[in-house]
Amino acid sequence: MSTPLSRPASNEYAPYYETYVRLVTDPLQQLRDQLGQLRQLVQTLSDEQARLRYAPGKWSIKESLVHIMDTERIFAYRALRIARGDTTALPGFEQNDYVPASAADARTLESILHEYDTVRAATLCLLESLRPEDFDRLGTASNNPVSVRALAYMLAGHEAHHLQILRERYLPLLA
Repeated sequence: MSTPLSRPASNEYAPYYETYVRLVTDPLQQLRDQLGQLRQLVQTLSDEQARLRYAPGKWSIKESLVHIMDTERIFAYRALRIARGDTTALPGFEQNDYVPASAADARTLESILHEYDTVRAATLCLLESLRPEDFDRLGTASNNPVSVRALAYMLAGHEAHHLQILRERYLPLLA
């Protein structure tokens, strides 16, 4: 797909996701660009530094990275099912249950970054394989309507949101 996807209409996603959608102009290009952006921000961190939490009760950098991947996998799965015409209502997920279950802090940062590269490659392959009309398909996830187009925007915007938090709240503590 060479032309950017049009911005989803407000009825293509739950209002909660506006936080992410507004951070995106060209979701597929942004997903490609984020590969280098994320790596540039964290690749020089030690495993100890990547366990940093900017405040008590907040996720570590490693946990945030795994959260980005978990969410990407779920959003991409939703996009696949909806793009293929599956009309089954898809359940939500509780991110606060996923993070501790990931055991991210016990992993090396390099293993997390390798997995991130792999997950992103799969997401891009999926989205780039879709036909323009597939992005128009609507389904239901977390009891709300959602289009494949909106999911592409939400994928890129969710990561943009977390990269912003990383830059503003975590990295200054390591300077």
